[in-house]
Amino acid sequence: MNACHPRLTHYAASSLVGDQSDAIARMKAGNYTTATVASGCSRAVGTQSAALAFHAPTGLRIKLALADAMGRRLRQDRTKDGDDPVSIEADVARSRARIAGAPVVLVVCVTMEEMDVYSDAARATRAEFLMAAQSTAMATQNLMLAAHSEGLGSCWMCGPLFCPEVVRATLDLPQQWEPQALVTIGFPAGPAKQRPESR
Repeated sequence: MNACHPRLTHYAASSLVGDQSDAIARMKAGNYTTATVASGCSRAVGTQSAALAFHAPTGLRIKLALADAMGRRLRQDRTKDGDDPVSIEADVARSRARIAGAPVVLVVCVTMEEMDVYSDAARATRAEFLMAAQSTAMATQNLMLAAHSEGLGSCWMCGPLFCPEVVRATLDLPQQWEPQALVTIGFPAGPAKQRPESR
């Protein structure tokens, strides 16, 4: 595992060991730490484990800073698209409430630092990156399933894909980390809404 960034804890999936049920239980008890939620991804991505990095911003101040920074970018982009201002503000407010109100906010990143290096662009820039992104998504889904099995709710937010530089700057993430998603985790407010089955 690489040396830790001074303000972060870097978890490659291959380094995540221990009992994920115990980790989730500690999260339910109120010990909201990066180690707690990250252990749910243990061995999740096999040989491509180096592709994955997590960061869990703690404290309301940093969560609000992240929500507000992403909200400004969302407002700017949707305004350029010519969307209805009322709809834009509702979207920004909804996103801010989700991020600020979640006990755990997990920023999921791809890093190519330890991925294979190829001489041709087709493998280096497309295949290897897609493999890293797929591995990261699989590991994150495993974490969400582990949380669900313990009675916790989670929500995958794709916002970081549209403003990776904003997320990186707000959280002071390493430049080589590319934010892919933001997952909120906590106790569900109520039963999940059931969507009608498509035919």
